[in-house]
Amino acid sequence: MASLNKVLLMGNLTRDPELRYAPNGSAVTTFTIAVSRTYNTSSGEKKEDVSFIRIVCWGKLAQRCSEYLFKGRPVFVEGRLQSRSWQTQDGSKRNTIEVIAQNVQFLGKGRTAEISNLSGGENAGDDFGRTQNEPVEVSSLDDLAVQSKDDEEVPF
Repeated sequence: MASLNKVLLMGNLTRDPELRYAPNGSAVTTFTIAVSRTYNTSSGEKKEDVSFIRIVCWGKLAQRCSEYLFKGRPVFVEGRLQSRSWQTQDGSKRNTIEVIAQNVQFLGKGRTAEISNLSGGENAGDDFGRTQNEPVEVSSLDDLAVQSKDDEEVPF
C-alpha cells in the first residue's frame, strides 16, 4: 500500500527559535508558527481560525533557522509529520505531533541587510543581486531521523 507524508505550511513565528544540540552533536532548532484560515459562517460572519504548529529542524538547517529567524517572521515550511510521546516527571504520558522540516524558505524582511548564499556551491557567499525581501531556501543535509534525548524533558 502506498503512503505519503508531506506537509506544506506558511505562517509566522510565534517566538524566537530555540537552538540546542543533541548528545551526538547534531544541532536541533524548534519553533512554532501560527497558521490562520479565514472563512464565512452560515450567517455570513467572517471568522478566523488559528493553528499553532511546532516545527523541528536538524543539522545545518537548524543552524540557519536559528541564525535568521525571529518572532513574527513569515516562513514557508516543507516537511513531514511525526508523532512522539514521552513521560513527564510526574509520571503522566504526553503526546505531540510536529513537523520535521526538510526545507524552510525565509519570507519577508530579515534583520540583516544581506543573507548569504546558503547553497554551498561554487559561488557560495555571492548574493547574485538578491535583496533582503526575497526568500532564501535552506535544505537539511543531515539525517532527520536522529532524536534528541532532551526531547523527553520538553513537553512540546
